[in-house]
Amino acid sequence: MQNIDNIRRRTFLKTLVAGAAVGTLGFPMLGKAANQRIVVIGGGTGGATVAKYLRRLDNTLDVTLIEKNAIYTTCYMSNEVLSGDRTLESLQFNYDGLKAHGVKIVTDEVTGIDYDAGLVLTKGGISYPYDRCVVSPGIDFRYDQIAGYSEADIETVPHAWKAGQQTLLLRDQLKAMPNGGTVVIAAPPNPYRCPPAPYERASQIAHYLKQHKPNSKVIILDPKPSFTKQPLFEQAWTELYGYKTDNALLEWWSGDAKAAGVVEVDVASKTAITQFGDRVQGAVLNVIPPQKAGKLAFDAGLVDATGWCPVNKLTFESTLHPKVHVIGDACMADSLPKSGFAANSEAKVCASAIHALLNGLDVESPSFSNGCYSLVGKDYAISVVGVYRLSDDGKLVESIAGSGGVSSATATAQDRLFDASYAYSWYNNFTQDVFR
Repeated sequence: MQNIDNIRRRTFLKTLVAGAAVGTLGFPMLGKAANQRIVVIGGGTGGATVAKYLRRLDNTLDVTLIEKNAIYTTCYMSNEVLSGDRTLESLQFNYDGLKAHGVKIVTDEVTGIDYDAGLVLTKGGISYPYDRCVVSPGIDFRYDQIAGYSEADIETVPHAWKAGQQTLLLRDQLKAMPNGGTVVIAAPPNPYRCPPAPYERASQIAHYLKQHKPNSKVIILDPKPSFTKQPLFEQAWTELYGYKTDNALLEWWSGDAKAAGVVEVDVASKTAITQFGDRVQGAVLNVIPPQKAGKLAFDAGLVDATGWCPVNKLTFESTLHPKVHVIGDACMADSLPKSGFAANSEAKVCASAIHALLNGLDVESPSFSNGCYSLVGKDYAISVVGVYRLSDDGKLVESIAGSGGVSSATATAQDRLFDASYAYSWYNNFTQDVFR
């Protein structure tokens, strides 16, 4: 008999994903907001979701989404491209679904926001007036925190932290590596996009090595002493990749044990150098730099000294510029992780808040959800879910005690297979919710 807690948890996961798709529906359309202009900047998960749901809440709203790329590639599930279990094309989406909801799609690059005039400025020379603006700029990298490494070096030492050509480059380097070579991954310090992703990446690379280059290994150099879902990852690594044995396909060098935070890179020799001078050379070197809000957020003056965008957690309105909202990885959302699921949840809260503000209604205190599957091998996945609320003083997004949780450590192989199948179903349903 299957473990009852596992059954309940999987049911909760399915309910969480399904509920996220309709969480902000049900508001009446009110004439006061008719023809109000909303400009959404950025067509990733957060931007696409907020544009779609604004129109679903009120189809009289004039919603324009500005995105420089005609095709969006999801970062979530992109690690499977490295193992060969998925194609990059399977992660790509256009905006035809949003057009069907009445969202106006503009393929152009935003260069700035004129707050006094209420205009979004573009590289193409056209300005777009707004009554409310939503910015979902994603992340950028702090290359200056790693000596010897810059944006000019990513064609030799890829970060592959924005899915697309970088993903394919890292995949091709893995394919070209000789059997017996070492793959070195420099994990980033907190906070960064998708906390479990470096460890899922290492797992997917080990999965590839096990099949094609069994004399090789992957080493994670990590500035952090611990990471999300660590016991489950280590359990999987032990079962699948000989973790902590002489023939391990995967090693994790933690920040407290080996001072493994990478502070310098020798690009020519593909060598990572830690803060205490340890030099680790790889046949393939993948550096995931420290992160900050996307470039537009800096150009538009939406960031503070942290490098992220402060917002009112009730509405996601910027605390620096009124009538401009910031969602997704770029904003500061406290205990809510930087993930695609969280961006989708924030976008729906933001859409609901804008709908209320335009109609002179009270903004209801929101709740948020997050769910994350990590595919660590063939038919083997682990997951984490959480539910969050706004604190009583309205200042913090905090985890609801006792909500969510992680996969069971005593799960059977069948349970892991179920989680893997749910991961694929989640991806299909989730991207349907965002882009269709």
